[in-house]
Amino acid sequence: MEEDRTEIIETPSSETREVREVRERDVEPTSRVTEVRNTNTLPRQDFDRVEAVAYDPYEGRRLAGYRLTQLIYWVFALIEGLIAIRLILKALGANQTAGFAQFIYSITGPLVAPFINLFSNPTYQSSVLELSAIVALIVYALAAWLLGKLVWILVGETRSAMRTHSTQIDSRI
Repeated sequence: MEEDRTEIIETPSSETREVREVRERDVEPTSRVTEVRNTNTLPRQDFDRVEAVAYDPYEGRRLAGYRLTQLIYWVFALIEGLIAIRLILKALGANQTAGFAQFIYSITGPLVAPFINLFSNPTYQSSVLELSAIVALIVYALAAWLLGKLVWILVGETRSAMRTHSTQIDSRI
């Protein structure tokens, strides 16, 4: 559906004239593009104007893929941050009965569990270098990158196309 209207508004002084063109068209069933152009011209002057409107039909899908990829990276960054806090607490020999330490250990315990007995952890007094947490950081970073790439391949749109609409106005009075 395309509707074109032209409204000519004359001012009382007759020195200027306002031309308003309104063009409404449906690009896709869910989006509507409305173009409104105001042009003030003096009478008896030549006026040439070319205007082009471009629309990318794949923009929505590309944006959805980008947002989903960013969500995956955010979730894995949260996981990585919690495991890094666990690593620092263990390395500095934090009191395991403290509330914050118990909270972090309880949240990150299931995340680090697959890597627990992979290596022996070097200790010095009350400090522990938890190598399983370091391996977990590396594995989760790799998993985040691979999942982000997979989502981009499946959902992201790499094609680009432009639908253009050009209008040329020639008014000579």
